[in-house]
Amino acid sequence: MRIGKTAPDFELPDHSGELRALSDLTASGPVVLFFYPAANSPICTAEACHFRDLGTEFDRFGAQRVGISTDTRDRNHHFALQRSFDFPLLSDPDGAVAEQFGVRRGGWLTRRRRLRELERGHSNAGRRGYVRQLLSVKRTTFVIDRHRVVRMTVRSERGHVHATKALEYLRYLS
Repeated sequence: MRIGKTAPDFELPDHSGELRALSDLTASGPVVLFFYPAANSPICTAEACHFRDLGTEFDRFGAQRVGISTDTRDRNHHFALQRSFDFPLLSDPDGAVAEQFGVRRGGWLTRRRRLRELERGHSNAGRRGYVRQLLSVKRTTFVIDRHRVVRMTVRSERGHVHATKALEYLRYLS
């Protein structure tokens, strides 16, 4: 997804089961949408906690924080409760939204294919499938305005830079 392009509208369940649409989220102001590979992994936890800890700064600019991963709703629910997140974590288990935003990594194994490989005796199939699942999306953050136009992107595997760079951009705008 390039800067200046309109972000595709989508509807996904958040960690509490409520359906969230991007068009509804942007109606009240900018959205800082961050894709993270896996709940409870060390870098993703640090990244999401950084977004949580800077919540009052984002509120100052009227920006909502929203996380998306290919994890299940239950996994995101546990992650949100465990870390006391005050923003929604959306579940995109088939990676369709990640693909629309251009952040889905190619070549990840489906669960069914992984099980077939294990049945055939491929010793590394389970581990390889787990690693690919962890790397199912590229860690990317988008700042999206109320008209769903992408205004800024952050692409880095260093999780701690995403919230900081998004805030710097919001400060620049004001």
